[in-house]
Amino acid sequence: MVIETLAVLCVAGGAMAWAVRGKSSRIFAPSVWRGPRNRKAMALTFDDGPSESTRELLDVLDEFGVRATFFQCGFHARRLRTEAAEVARRGHEIGNHSDTHPALYLHSRNFIEDQLSRAQQSIIEATGVTPRLFRAPFGVRWPGLAAAQAKLGLMGVMWTAIARDWALPADDIVKRMAKAARPGAILCFHDGRELTMRPDISPTIDTIRRLLPVWLDQGYEFVPVSELTGLNRR
Repeated sequence: MVIETLAVLCVAGGAMAWAVRGKSSRIFAPSVWRGPRNRKAMALTFDDGPSESTRELLDVLDEFGVRATFFQCGFHARRLRTEAAEVARRGHEIGNHSDTHPALYLHSRNFIEDQLSRAQQSIIEATGVTPRLFRAPFGVRWPGLAAAQAKLGLMGVMWTAIARDWALPADDIVKRMAKAARPGAILCFHDGRELTMRPDISPTIDTIRRLLPVWLDQGYEFVPVSELTGLNRR
């Protein structure tokens, strides 16, 4: 009986973990994690910004003529309004990444809605753009998120592969993400580091500068998430 109970608890725990963080899970809110595989295209995404180094990253993307999707935190959009607006001015897509980057688990529905709403308003005020996409901090979804997304007209976005660029040196990130390239992939990088001011994102910038020419030579095109997934046609 004890063994059976433990087995049930393990299964339930695993199911809950997948519901909260599984990249293909839609239990707590609608989301996408990849685009169709019949087009040789990928989406570059960047979380946690804007930061003081976002412009340098934008310069690299400009150099290769690549558009990306930036999931901005309301906290940073208020702090660095010019940088937030520059992302939009250069033709990139902007998404909502919450206001202060908390993990949403164990939080109330009001807390979750407030996080999304405050970020949405701050991003609109800084950039003039109304986000249509949302990426949950740490990829954590929770009850109440679906209602908050629906109220603000947001679609959730997970990822096909995540760079771990906040923790790894550029050489390791390059190896990790080079293996992740495939048609329809949504690749998650970071142009900030949670709420850190003046973060060192040089490993991210170095990785993008090294991988983009390789991927372009392989015939990949890069488009914003909404185009890759067809959300811009809805």
